[in-house]
Amino acid sequence: MLDVKFVRENLDAVAQAMENRNASFDAQAFSRLDAQRREAIAEEEHLQAERNSASKEIGAMMKDGRAEEAEAAKERVRALNEQLDAAAERRTAADAALRELLLATPNMPDATTPVGKDENDNPEVRRWGTPRDFDFEDKPHWDLGADLGIIDSERGVKLAESRFYVLGGAGARLERALISFMLDQHTSRGYKEWWVPALANADTLTGTAQLPKFEEDLYKTTEGLYLIPTAEVQLTNLHAGEILDADQLPLRYCAFTPCFREEAGSAGRDTRGIIRVHQFSKVEMVKYATPEQAWDELESMVSDAENILQLLELPYRVITLCTGDIGFSAAKTYDVEVWMPSYRGYKEISSCSCCTDFQARRAGIRYKDPEQFKGTRLLYTLNGSGLAVGRCMAAIIENYQNADGTITVPRALVPYMGGLEVIGPQ
Repeated sequence: MLDVKFVRENLDAVAQAMENRNASFDAQAFSRLDAQRREAIAEEEHLQAERNSASKEIGAMMKDGRAEEAEAAKERVRALNEQLDAAAERRTAADAALRELLLATPNMPDATTPVGKDENDNPEVRRWGTPRDFDFEDKPHWDLGADLGIIDSERGVKLAESRFYVLGGAGARLERALISFMLDQHTSRGYKEWWVPALANADTLTGTAQLPKFEEDLYKTTEGLYLIPTAEVQLTNLHAGEILDADQLPLRYCAFTPCFREEAGSAGRDTRGIIRVHQFSKVEMVKYATPEQAWDELESMVSDAENILQLLELPYRVITLCTGDIGFSAAKTYDVEVWMPSYRGYKEISSCSCCTDFQARRAGIRYKDPEQFKGTRLLYTLNGSGLAVGRCMAAIIENYQNADGTITVPRALVPYMGGLEVIGPQ
């Protein structure tokens, strides 16, 4: 959430940033609510001072035997209390409306985030690896997976509904192998692994800005809990309402969780295979950092995501998201896109973002550094996929397919597959 004072003092810049993001922002409504709130606060302070003065005079009047004057002063105090209550109600209403407006306002893009309308304006940063040139007619992962008996979308629909699938045999083993491989890589690079609930309460989802903006995309239980769309929700809120010591930072966390998204994309887009589904596995990276550390930590987070793809020997590219394509909480985002032969192009497999203090303000996460400043400050949060497991599996199936319909297991995964080097019919 943006800081009220910052928005007030930079209203034109905020309005322009929201326009660059293709986001709605009512500057006039903000100014009106902010003025109402400040006027109510000023009135409260004035009335409190007047009431305190009148209360002191009552004691003096009673001491001097001026009972009638004291009674009149008491009536004045009662009237002031009623006026105070009314002013407090106006302040509370303005506070709530202002908070609602800011909760629906996305983060300010960083100055290094390129201005653009949509994904077509995302500049490419670098590429790694060369897409394979097949000497046979390659197949998409949804056909290969079905032929081998490792991906079964029809039974997923039977068990649940469309956009669900089941994995069998080496398919299930590959999913498990990828999760373990990713976690081992991240923990070896300084991340602390966590095991977190797959359900979260509304406060937790508000802290990372899934609520209230994206409630329609979430699965909600009858008890008011939500299935998490990413482990970012839980890892970022581990320290909600806490004050950390600067010498603890940066903190680097990772976790595997199932992820659930009710709105899995528009009809007709990515409907085949396991690219865009309602339930998927993901290993997530989250960092807590000081503002001075955060940007280097973002670069290293992208490197950590790239490391997985390099070890799996999957071609990919890195792009910077422009203002019109960046996520709600992010100030700057790099997307890592893996080469998918079925698309004849690159497909997002990781999104690494620095959210500045946007989430920390919502979740109340601060840090102290007595040697640098008095009191506490909001820290910066970062998050990134490390990686989306289903998409990684799809990329392996397509890039490592053989002419006879089998799939070669990437060398880095062979130990995790119990020594299996080639996946054949199950």
